[in-house]
Amino acid sequence: MIGRTKALRPTAKNRRALCPSFCSMEVIMKKALLIMASILSMVGSVFAGGNEYKTAEIYDSMRNQVLNLKSDQFDEFSKNSVLCVLMETGYPEAVATLVSVADGAASIYFSNGGGIIGAGEHPQGKEYSLKLVESAKDYLKFAKPDKMHLLPKPGNTKFYFVTPKGVLAAEAKEDDLGNNKHKLSPLFHKAHELIYVIQLIEKEKKAEQ
Repeated sequence: MIGRTKALRPTAKNRRALCPSFCSMEVIMKKALLIMASILSMVGSVFAGGNEYKTAEIYDSMRNQVLNLKSDQFDEFSKNSVLCVLMETGYPEAVATLVSVADGAASIYFSNGGGIIGAGEHPQGKEYSLKLVESAKDYLKFAKPDKMHLLPKPGNTKFYFVTPKGVLAAEAKEDDLGNNKHKLSPLFHKAHELIYVIQLIEKEKKAEQ
């Protein structure tokens, strides 16, 4: 179920978990991938055969909303070269969509309707979301205009860059991105840092309930 998150206390333990100087990229990647796999195993199989996925209405609605963001919907961020970044990965069970917006908003949607929203309301979530959007502008040259907004193939990861001039997209094999064999690999790793942070926030929320 989609749920809102609560504040993550800035304890020394949490700072060590969030800071790359205390946690290597390899550890972050392994944990992030395990997190995605475990969440998807809980939400159930929705794969419909071939390269098509059955998507929930709420997923389609939220995804379309961010893919159609316009500059005039922002104030201080209206001149940003990137308004929003989506990183979508195709798994056998579902598509996982990470959303990072120029105002710091951050969410994870799953194509069957589950997900986590509200991570950008917290300092760490907003910080890492802003870092991802800021980094994205350096990778626009590797993307092409996209009007179809198709989901990635299973085993692939697809980046969508929502810009004031339209949507750009780039797709690659997840393994190539994770093993630094693609030009978008650095952005892929940064996106997984945000996924890891979102999961830490969600864990803290559950611990407080």
